[in-house]
Amino acid sequence: MQKENRLTRREDFNKVYRYGKSAANHQFVVYVMNRHSASAGDGFRLGISVSKKVGNAVVRNRLRRRIKEIVRLNREKLVPKKDFILIVRKPAADLEYADMEKSILHVLKRAELLVKKGQPPG
Repeated sequence: MQKENRLTRREDFNKVYRYGKSAANHQFVVYVMNRHSASAGDGFRLGISVSKKVGNAVVRNRLRRRIKEIVRLNREKLVPKKDFILIVRKPAADLEYADMEKSILHVLKRAELLVKKGQPPG
């Protein structure tokens, strides 16, 4: 995933948590907020949060890497100019890659982060 597509600063996370809308399924929660600042670029920014309750460091980092790869491969389907945080719930640790991808796309669709068919991105 590109550096400009990462949400890293604590204040950015707090802003999304405070002012964003949320959607969820059994494995993931997503918080979404529109980004108005032109200096940050036109793409989306993703933050990932995995609690220690989900597993040890090896499990948490594997989940982060898989999520980043799923988002990277599906980035053309995502709506631009949004900040979103994907929170991983405990059941996600047991998912295979294909099931995880399906679940992530489902929660992104519920949060209206996927570009609708026939609609240009943006």
